[in-house]
Amino acid sequence: MSEKRYTVDEANALLPSLVPKLEALRDAQSAMAERQDEVLSSATGNGGGAVGKEFLEASQTAGRTLAEINALDIFVRDPAIGLIDFPAERDGEEIYLCWRLGEDAVGWWHPIDSGFAGRQPL
Repeated sequence: MSEKRYTVDEANALLPSLVPKLEALRDAQSAMAERQDEVLSSATGNGGGAVGKEFLEASQTAGRTLAEINALDIFVRDPAIGLIDFPAERDGEEIYLCWRLGEDAVGWWHPIDSGFAGRQPL
């Protein structure tokens, strides 16, 4: 668990800056998945060509964006749906505030050992 603990208000205040990052991460990972087979089959012949370049750019975007989010002590759980956890505290216990792309605000939490399946409304 991170040393940083977010309040609901702090987490919600970050959402406008996190949404474009999570969308970029999702799109980059999708681009990599779409090109993976072609890159693997063409890499031995010509280094991947244009598809290889697109894959590399998407990989760099994903890595850079993930590092930016991780630097905030926010955990990306599922890039495909933009699922993130903010370390927090509730009634003296360590928890995660849970949010994903498309939700209006942080409205869920779960114990640190349960994950998305254990989400409960705030």
